[in-house]
Amino acid sequence: MATDASIAEELLKRPLYVYDLPQALLATLSAKSEDDAINTLDNAVNTPEKPEDTVQEYAVATSTSCNLCNVSFLNVQEQRVHVRSDHHRYNLKAQLRGNPTLNEVEFNKAVGELDESISGSELSSEEDEDDGTQLTALLKRQAKISQTGEEEDAPLKKRTGKNPLFWLSSSLLPSNTSLGVYRALFSDAEQEEPRYLADSLRKKQLAPINTPRNNSQAQGSSASSSPHVFLCMIGGGHFAAMIVSLAPEIHRKQGGVEERQARVIAHKTFHRYTTRRKQGGSQSASDAARGAAHSAGSSLRRYNEAALEKEIRELLSEWRKMIDDAQLLFVRATGSTNRRILFGQYDGQVLRNNDPRLRGFPFSTRRATQGELMRCFKELTRVKVSQIDEAALAAAEAKQREEVSKPSTPRPQQQKPKVSKEDEAAMLHTTQIQALIRRSKIPALMSYLSKNSIPPSFTFHPSDSQQNFRCPTALHLASNLNSPAMVSALLTKAEADPTTTNGEGRTPFELAGDRATRDAFRVARHELGESKWNWDAAKVPSAISKADVDSRAERERKTAEEEEKNRRKAELHRLKMEDAAKEALQAKRSGGRALGSVEKTASEKREEEMRGMTPEMRMRLERERRARAAEERIKRMQGK
Repeated sequence: MATDASIAEELLKRPLYVYDLPQALLATLSAKSEDDAINTLDNAVNTPEKPEDTVQEYAVATSTSCNLCNVSFLNVQEQRVHVRSDHHRYNLKAQLRGNPTLNEVEFNKAVGELDESISGSELSSEEDEDDGTQLTALLKRQAKISQTGEEEDAPLKKRTGKNPLFWLSSSLLPSNTSLGVYRALFSDAEQEEPRYLADSLRKKQLAPINTPRNNSQAQGSSASSSPHVFLCMIGGGHFAAMIVSLAPEIHRKQGGVEERQARVIAHKTFHRYTTRRKQGGSQSASDAARGAAHSAGSSLRRYNEAALEKEIRELLSEWRKMIDDAQLLFVRATGSTNRRILFGQYDGQVLRNNDPRLRGFPFSTRRATQGELMRCFKELTRVKVSQIDEAALAAAEAKQREEVSKPSTPRPQQQKPKVSKEDEAAMLHTTQIQALIRRSKIPALMSYLSKNSIPPSFTFHPSDSQQNFRCPTALHLASNLNSPAMVSALLTKAEADPTTTNGEGRTPFELAGDRATRDAFRVARHELGESKWNWDAAKVPSAISKADVDSRAERERKTAEEEEKNRRKAELHRLKMEDAAKEALQAKRSGGRALGSVEKTASEKREEEMRGMTPEMRMRLERERRARAAEERIKRMQGK
């Protein structure tokens, strides 16, 4: 007789499909109450007064999930993708700031209120272009709401959301094992009666469909009439829609092995360039906020928005019969523009906001593609298996009660050290000087130093920052930025000390990254004289005059031009030789001049001469040709 462990192992050896569960398991299913272990753990993790670390210390779960975002995953890889998503990072920042976290549906709606696309690559979570833009906007908006007290009108207000999963137990499984089914798969009436959840699940079972051989037309005709769901995503100019049958399809492989697969009745994807790159948001949202732009890109985006809307609505009209017969409609549409395309009022409207079948995806989604829709369908219809250590959970609850019963002692508030007026002034000067150096504003920098009586020995504040540790003085920063003109001005006009070392023990000269900047130090040594500074201690090589630097640069320039001229001549000679060899070979094969050959025009000859040249070389050659032509004309005129 099989043991309970072997039965459980046999039932859970392959993923469980909601609409085709084993009869033995289905007959023993019963819904778990809200006070059972899993809901208790979720509530403990999501409660601000109960730290997550304390619960995780005693509770062990084999399922992959994110308690912060209230999302479950099929494997560790999906969990890792979620950790890098905007949704997870937003909740982390919100938790650190003491703000409420958002589940997937609330986060998508909050981002939609900003009307910005955060679609990223298919392998990354929602993006798009600047990762921090949407997160910063959401956090700033939430902070503004909390300050003005407008919580009742704010889309970011934390709503009392329900757990996205219904949890069930079975007598065939260990007591610490629970099965989770997404709440979105049940109708509103079924969700209101969780006691009869197991009965509702039994009614949803569908017999698998055998794949007929060489009968694809019959299969397609019967597919639309079988129970199916509609899935749709739109965002960032990407649109994907799919109709999937709920009855699994059996495929027989070699050896008689049966494999169940999802059956796609229809699918379609569109993509149009509609989002403003590196700026976020659709073109229509930008026009509504700032007025209509008149650039070529904005016109193209407006046209693509209209074309995308037309294509999507035509597709929905084409699928109207299948959509009307679908049991559930799963839609992700972020932003008012995308929602208007799907749910806006128009002749022949197919999708409606008040449709009771309408659902959102209760987990993180990525870019709208056919593969992503299939992944979401599998995630929705796959039963989640969770194992909770009841003893560890009870121990965690006991520890929580013990800590609550202890008298609370006020924590001493850490007072920030007061900043003196001198330090504030130094930090202000640091910001201004660094900004002027980065922008190469030499006259403005000299005027600022003189007006504020800033000594040449001024060092940046605060000194413990990473940037100021490497570049503590203005001369260090200018040298590190490879700004020879700024280095020369600081040495000769501001009398900056080149012997000062940074936190790494390096002088400003040692931070120079090109020869022009190093030459600026050597020229300053020549102009200021050997007695001004200890140039050897500053690691500056021997002095050199400005004239020597200019003459060397002129020699190098002429040498480079001569080399380029010789290279061009050699290249022209090579091309001519190749053309001559080709013509000789052609003449040899044809026994003389080819019939019908035409003498090349002057423009064709010039084109052959310039073949393989860069645009700069072409311009030089054209100037030389024009100069020679002008000389010939002058000679002819003088000869007359």
